[in-house]
Amino acid sequence: MSKYHSGLMAPLDKNNVDTDQIIPKQFLTSTSRDGFDKALFYDWRYLDSGEPDPEFVLNFERYHGATVLLTRDNFGCGSSREHAPWALKQYGFSVILAESFADIFFNNCGNNQMLCVALSAEVLDGLFAVCESHPQVHIEIDLENQVICSEHFADIPFEVRSDIKARLLSGLDFIGETEQLNHYIDAFEQKLQAARPWQ
Repeated sequence: MSKYHSGLMAPLDKNNVDTDQIIPKQFLTSTSRDGFDKALFYDWRYLDSGEPDPEFVLNFERYHGATVLLTRDNFGCGSSREHAPWALKQYGFSVILAESFADIFFNNCGNNQMLCVALSAEVLDGLFAVCESHPQVHIEIDLENQVICSEHFADIPFEVRSDIKARLLSGLDFIGETEQLNHYIDAFEQKLQAARPWQ
């Protein structure tokens, strides 16, 4: 994720959205990270016939192409499946705004270059109200300065863990961060080999 993200915000007004709703278990048949966007919120997005449910918010034409998901408390609860952030990311979401997140889901999102921002219930109420009163709400997330901006509301400051912020700005995941230390690891191994050649 870059220093700035600009995108359309889509409101999903639900508490306790668990990972089985984000990506149902019958779709966890691949570890390739491809194709999960079609299964995102499957039970809500589609009717029994397989047709899109016209009553589900992400099927509204005005939210097509949204990259910011606005939701409620305890998002991403349930199982630890990393397929959940994969599905959200592949669908197009880069930022999730909620009151709180399940810990494992939160860390998985950060490791997949997605920003999770925890905001108070009062602030979220205001954002949902803005979405209700405007057909489309585009916002800008300034990650470096940690503020959410829009012509529709006053700037909203937010907190983000320094380690997650650093990974998002650098474009690295946990493995990528470790690989930045390869020269130290190589130097240690060479020193150890010289000191203990019999090993």
